Amino acid sequence: MTTAPMNPLAGPAGPGKYSTRTDNLDMGSIAYGEGVETAAIKAGAPLAKEGAVRGMPASEVRAAVQGPVTELYAETQRPNEAISSGIDIGPGVGSSALMMQKNSIKLSSSLEQLLPYDTTGEIAVLYQEALAQGN
Repeated sequence: MTTAPMNPLAGPAGPGKYSTRTDNLDMGSIAYGEGVETAAIKAGAPLAKEGAVRGMPASEVRAAVQGPVTELYAETQRPNEAISSGIDIGPGVGSSALMMQKNSIKLSSSLEQLLPYDTTGEIAVLYQEALAQGN
């Protein structure tokens, strides 16, 4: 294994035995004192040991993040919660339970900003309709 810097124009070599290690290259010229600085940077934090690092299969990552997946036609897990919970129609809590900010910008205001760029007249029609509906 070489520790000489690789040619940045050449890029890393191919796969397998033709690959070039890039994790243990010398990153400075020792002749001009840069090697001391590089060694100090490397000594600043302990590097991970090779045996302590392992990948996780995708199934373990998924399970750790989201828990069990409920199947599409499974029985409800919240039988006492209204199906309309989270929306402003029907029984159950409204959208305020989602703790999201409502959009305070009117549609007509957004369309008005696009009018100078309207080359077909379609935005002007939408703007007029939004004004008529009070949006």
